[in-house]
Parts: sequence; C-alpha cells; structure tokens
Amino acid sequence: MTAVVVTALTIPVTAAFAQPTASNAVPAANDRLTAGTAAQISALQRVKASLTGAEAKLDSRLAIGLRARTDTALRQALPGLDTTARTRAASVDVDIEVTAVDDALLSRLRAAGASITYASSRVRSVRATVPTTSLTAVAALKEVTHVRAAGGAMTSSAAAPKPGVGSDAQRAPGRVVTTAPSKADRTQRVEAALNRALTARRSAVAPLVGTVTSEGDKAHAADVARTRYRVSGVGVKVCALSDGVDSLPASIASGDLPPVDVLPGQEGSGDEGTAMLEIIHDLAPKADLGFATAFTSAASFADNIRALRSQAGCDIIVDDVLYFAESPFQDGPIAQSVNAVTADGALYFSSAGNEGNVIDGTSGNYEGDFRASGQRVGKFVGDAHDFDPGPGVQLYEPLSDPSGGVPVTLHWADPLGAAADDYDLYLLNGSGNVIGFSQEVQNGDDDPFEILGTDPFTTNQRLAVVKYSGADVYFQLSALRGRYVDSPDGLKAYTTPGVTRGHSATVDAISTAAAPAATPLPFDLEPGDPPNPSGPFPNAFTRQQLPERFTSDGPRRVFFAADGTPYTPGNTSSTGGVVRQKPDLTAADGVSTTVPGFEKFFGTSAAAPHAAAVAALVLSGNPGTAPDEIRDAMVSTSIDLTPPGTDSRTGHGVVLATRVLRRTGATPQPLVRTGQATVAPAGDGDAYLGPGESGTLTVPVTNIGDGRASSVNVRLRSSDAGVTLTPSVRTYGALAPGATASRTFTIRLAAGYPAGKPVSVAATVSFVGSYSPQRSTLSLATGQPAAEPTRFSYTGPAVAIPDRDATGAGVTIPVTGSTYAGDIRFSIDGTTCTTDEGATTVGLDHTYVSDLVGTLTSPSGASATVFSGNGGSGNNLCQVVFDDDATRSILSAGSTDAPFTGEWKPVSPLAPLLSQPVVGSWTFSVVDRAGGDVGSIRAVSLELLGYVG
Repeated sequence: MTAVVVTALTIPVTAAFAQPTASNAVPAANDRLTAGTAAQISALQRVKASLTGAEAKLDSRLAIGLRARTDTALRQALPGLDTTARTRAASVDVDIEVTAVDDALLSRLRAAGASITYASSRVRSVRATVPTTSLTAVAALKEVTHVRAAGGAMTSSAAAPKPGVGSDAQRAPGRVVTTAPSKADRTQRVEAALNRALTARRSAVAPLVGTVTSEGDKAHAADVARTRYRVSGVGVKVCALSDGVDSLPASIASGDLPPVDVLPGQEGSGDEGTAMLEIIHDLAPKADLGFATAFTSAASFADNIRALRSQAGCDIIVDDVLYFAESPFQDGPIAQSVNAVTADGALYFSSAGNEGNVIDGTSGNYEGDFRASGQRVGKFVGDAHDFDPGPGVQLYEPLSDPSGGVPVTLHWADPLGAAADDYDLYLLNGSGNVIGFSQEVQNGDDDPFEILGTDPFTTNQRLAVVKYSGADVYFQLSALRGRYVDSPDGLKAYTTPGVTRGHSATVDAISTAAAPAATPLPFDLEPGDPPNPSGPFPNAFTRQQLPERFTSDGPRRVFFAADGTPYTPGNTSSTGGVVRQKPDLTAADGVSTTVPGFEKFFGTSAAAPHAAAVAALVLSGNPGTAPDEIRDAMVSTSIDLTPPGTDSRTGHGVVLATRVLRRTGATPQPLVRTGQATVAPAGDGDAYLGPGESGTLTVPVTNIGDGRASSVNVRLRSSDAGVTLTPSVRTYGALAPGATASRTFTIRLAAGYPAGKPVSVAATVSFVGSYSPQRSTLSLATGQPAAEPTRFSYTGPAVAIPDRDATGAGVTIPVTGSTYAGDIRFSIDGTTCTTDEGATTVGLDHTYVSDLVGTLTSPSGASATVFSGNGGSGNNLCQVVFDDDATRSILSAGSTDAPFTGEWKPVSPLAPLLSQPVVGSWTFSVVDRAGGDVGSIRAVSLELLGYVG
C-alpha cells in the first residue's frame, strides 16, 4: 500500500476519539453550499426521493445511471458527472443480498441472464454478473434486499506510485480487485517465474532448499530462536488468505515452498498469497501450509476463513485483505468468521492496513459526531456536515492531489442490516461541481455504508457528507490510501486516528502494523515527504526502530455486538460504544521473496505473516497452548517503539521470536508419521495378494520432528471384514530427528474377500511427545489386475461451459463391469488437435484454459481436481491423459504447451477415487472462473484397470 507524512505528535488512546481540534476560520466560501453545488446535490436527491421499491434496492449509482440513460435533464443538471458510466456496459458485477439462498432463487437469477460467481447461504449473498437491462428485475425479486455494485477489496501490500495527471504521483494501493492485471500480463509473469525456477532447479548441483530468505528472519531473531530452542514450526499448520497463488508451482520448483494445501478451486488470482507463504516458510520451515483466496467476494472470504479451520485444520490463519464495506462499528460477516475460528482455538493474524496514521501525518481518516451545518440542500431534504469543530463552519474535507483514484468510504453508527439513519456522500471539484456520489436508500433494512472513488485526473477534490434523514450519529469518513491536507483555497484538513477497521479489529484478531526489516521503502509516498525509515538487517529489531509511516492507526470504537445489540443503548456518539486497542503489535516488511512483483515486499501484508510465523514457532515448542497465552506472550514481550507505551500506531511494539520463546519456553517435539506401506504376498506365487492368501506388510515410520522420539509403536486395525493383521502392535524403539525405521506385520485375506477391493488399514503411531498419537489410513491393493484396462467414454453432445459461473458444466461417464479397479487414467480426447478458437475436433475447446477448474467425481462422491488455473493463455485440451504416474505435472503447463496433449500428472491424485466401488456414474465437471472466454466439453474418457475374478 502507500502512506504519507511524519510528525512528532502523540495521540493517547484515551483521547483518540475526541472531536477534531479547532482550526483557524476558513474563508466564507467554504461555510455554505454554492447555488450550483446545492442544485446538483438536490437533483441527485430528487431522484433518490422518487425511486420505486425495486430501484431503491439498487446501488445508487446503478439506479441513477439507469435513470440518466433516458433523462436528458438529469444529465444536464450534473455537468461534472458521467451519470451513465456505471450502466454503459452490457452487464455489471454485483453483490445481491437476499433473505435466503436456495436453488429456486439461483434459477430465477439465471433466468434473468445472471452468471453466478459465488453464492453463500450462510452470509445470504450472491456474487453475480447481471445484464444491465435486468438489474431492476433482479432487484424486484421478493428475496432480494439489496443489489450493490460488486464489493471492492484490497490487500495491504505497498506498491510503488504510478504517474498521475495533475500530480507528481498517484497512489498504487496494493492489489485491488477492480484493477486486476490482464490475463495476458498475468500469464506472462507467471510463466516467466516458472521457467526461471525450473531452469535454476535443473542447473543446481544439489536439491534446492530455497533460493531467497526473508530479511525478517534475522530482524525478528527467528533464526536464533530456531537454533536456541530447537523449534521449526513442526506440528503446526499455518494458512494464508490473500489474492492468489499464481506462482506457487514456481516457488515449489525453486525449493522456496513445500507443497501447499490449497482449498479446492480457491487458488484465486494474483501472487500476494505466494509471497506471504514464502515468508511463513522462511521463519517456520517445518510448518504445514495452506491457502484460500479472499478475493471472489466478501461472502466467499468469510466462508473460506471458516473452511481453513474446519476442513483444512489450520492452527494459525493470516490474511492481508480489507473489503471496503467492512464496518468499523460492528463485526460483520468476515469478522464473525474470524470470531468463529478463534473461538474454536485458532490464532488469527491480520494486517492492520496501509491507510496511514495521524502520528505520521499520513492520515486520510475522519470520524466524529455528525454536526449539522445548517446548510439545507434545496427544497428537499439533506443537511451538510460541519467539519470544523470550532465556531467556524466548513462543509468539505479536502484531499491531497495524489489521492486521486482511491476509494472513499462512509460508515455510521447504525447496526448492519438495520440502518434507519440515511447519510450520503459527495465528491466535488474545486469549482463546486459534483464529480462523484453515493446515496443509497437506508430505510431500516440496509447497511450504513456509502462508497465512491476519487477521480484520478482531477486536482483540488473535496468530500461532503450530507444527512438525508434521521439522527445525528457518529460516523467515519476514510479516503483509503488517500490523505486529507489543507487546500490552496483555504480548506483545513481534519483528521482523527482509527482508520483500521473490519475483521482486523476484532477482539481476538492480532492486528499487525509494519516496520522495515532492511532497506527503506524506495519511493516517496507523496511529493515532499520525509525519508522513509530503514530496518536493522542483518541485526534484530531494537527499540530505536521507526515504523512504516503508512501503517494504519487505531484504536477502534465499536458500537454494536455482532448481532446488532448496542453496547451503549441510546448513545451512538463519541462518548458511546467500546474502544478496542488496535493494532496489537508490529512486524517486518520490506523483505525479499522469489515472487514476481514481490521481490521486495512492503506493507502490512508482509508484516502479518512474519508475526504468524513467530507464533508458529511458539506453538510448535508448546503444543496445545491456548491462543490467549500465545497472544499475551507476544504482546507482553514486544519491544516498545515510539511513542512510549502502547500506542495507536505500533500497538505493544515489535515482536522478537527470542523474547517470546524466553517467556513461553519450548521443548523440541518429536513427530512420527507413517510412510508408504508395501505388501509382499506369500500365497500362490504371483505378485498379488488375493482372497485366501497372506502376505508380509511392511510399515515404515519417520520422525519428521525436532526432538528425539522414544517408545515408538504402531498399532494397525482394519474394519474390513475378512482382513486379519498380526500382530496388531509393533514397537519401533527410539528415533532421532529425521530417522526412519520399518517393521513387518502379517496380513491375511479371507477366502471370500472381494476381488480387487483395497484394504483400508487404520494406523496409529504412538510415541512420547505432545503430538502423539498420529493417525493415518493405509490403502493396500489386493487382487490380480486384468491384462488390459477398460475404456468408458462420454458419448453425448458438446456441453457449453458457462462463462464465469460457479455452477459450471458437467458430463457423465457410465462405468460397468468390475466392482473395483486398481488403476485409473482420465483423458480429454479429440480427433485433430489445434489451438483454433471454437475447434470442434478437440476434447475440450476453450480460450484461456487457465480460466478453468476441472474435477473428476466418482460414484461414491469422492472427487479429484484434474486441473485448476493451469495453462496460461493456451487454448484447448486434446488427446491429453491425466495419470498419477506421469512425469510432467499439469501445474507446470504453460501457454507454449497448447494445445495441451500427452500425459500429465493431475493437480490432485486420482488413485484415492478407487477406494470405493467404481461401478456407476462418474462425472467430469468444469467451472470457468474468469470472464471473457468460452468453450465446451466435447469428448472425455475414463480408463479403469479391473481385476481378474
């Protein structure tokens, strides 16, 4: 992200929410609305007052845009505003808030032409692409409560400024969903990274263990802590949420990441997630890693947080994403998911944000009680807020010229989904023309939220807040990555601390600020800024460290519990609510990764994974420790940074791994797991274990932990009828870290055991240590495979793949014959292979194959991801075979491999699909996750190797 200025001012937490201090009186022109300005706002509010029931549920810019398409007078009344910009395209991405999500509603939405990107029954929200002409009809559905322009989000990385018109620099606020790189740019970047990694791997004399290490490893003294306390993150799973992991194959190929457990279909787009995972791996190299995207929609982000805990088993979760609609005053759906996983025992770290702070003079945040200026808007309704807390009146908040192109949010102290006070937001230029607005209808069942974007090409912009109706309540006005500054025409800037908000500010989330580990941020955040601070690398942080000037400040005043219950009934002013100390602590940014675009990774996006990795070291050496104990150890041992004491910019201070582990102590933990079991039959002389035969089962175990494992034993048990295992327990003795040992068991099958049915064996490894026991399931092949596989094919017509629709398309492959199978290969067929768009001779035609996720599902319901976002800009799959034994992984497929043919290893193995009977209907489904490219499933086949008898 980007940030701004530095002053010596300190803001005590107790005074942080006081009303802004008074300033000199401003010129009279700023204490009243000019006739022209009032007329323009009045024109907009006149439309608002006339909206139909369905129109009132639309995003205000969509509603105005639809009216302005046929209302010449409205367009003429707003000379500085392109009123139809939002509705000019044939379709628009929206978030549809509903009373309930069910199949009937989704069917009606599709009937209206909507493509469903994501639907959440828990959050009661649908992300969809809707034809512009269908917006009002969609809003009119009885289940629909609101249709918003798709909610934006941004990560907390610090990107370099880019040229802007009318200013020396324009903020580049990290990864913003509305400004994603083109498919072509993304493909070129990702494939270049993969090629570099593969070249380095081939030329290496010995296997690589990583090519780049974060400077934060030394700055946090994590390298010293790992050696001194013999902890490595073993036994802990750390999972990240960010934009995407495009370069994950490249990072794995270079040795900078191990395999990562990515939630199926949740790889996302972008690479900030890859960079975050590299940081975690550098500091906690034996921790297991997981990932899910946060960027499909706010609802999917909320669902993925819970899924990482409940499905992936993550002990520590970290994210770096802010959705603009996240309330500062109440825990919304994303925050509630954070609350759910922390209540379940997970540690949660989140970036505090890069939205600036008052201490450093980098703030674009204002919050306080609404003060009526007495300036009514036209003959309708509306009273403008007075920003001047003194005797003067100022109707506008002025923005710096480099603040063009940033989102501005307005939140006020009404409960989510029940806002009865109606506030509106307007953006004006220096001439008083309205150049942006947000005026949703809040009539008791809506969110207290407005948002607009500043113009990237206009100087001297200013904001106005108008109360359309209702009570005077506390509100927050934030130019995210922008800055409020005094204007040339006499407007004074009023800023207050507390820009951090949303899920990062929940009670149990550990909100993380940033301080540089090494070299300073290599650009000025705004022209004329003082130098950026540098870090201690190769040494560790000290109390002399200065934080990044862009880090978001707290504290956070909250008025409502998650369910909307007020904390201080009847008081939604600056004296009401409860105050949360945020951020909690500070960690390193400005560090090195191998990821393109993040070779030097600045921002609180980089800080949060450093803090999470330190927590992984602590938990690794103290298994089972309560999250509150780890949190308390981290904040209480942090090095206090300026200003003295817990403050609104750096929290309790910067964390050092050595100090935390000195407080908690640590014991090197053994962790013993089973390896690949093998069976040597001792029956009829062939190489297969069949019914009525016995064999020798060899089970290896390895101590992958940090400490010596003693009293290791393995207990085997099978619930399959007709399977006998003797003995049931074998001892393995003691194992040093990294050591492997094997023992043998006897396995016998009853005479009536089904031919080819795999034996499922539950293995329990016990040893002296906190991570004991470890459980796994061994799948053992039985029976004599047939001489040749049997091929089963889809024989129906081509099935179109819906563009950017989460439902996708599927075809069915019927399988008959042998109940079980010993081997599987899945193929996408075709007669003549070509990259031609719309080719009918290929098995699957689609431009940009990387848009697609392909899944194979067995009759039992088990599924495997065949490909997922692979292939870059290449077109079409033809005569391609997916085989677990293939030498090439589809993860390494690039554009030059198109049309994709030959043998490839799938994203996830196919063999587990054979643990249950294979007879029945198999399904191959494809989901298109990005717009603009289309295609069809035409010809696919399944090869299954059955069994004799």
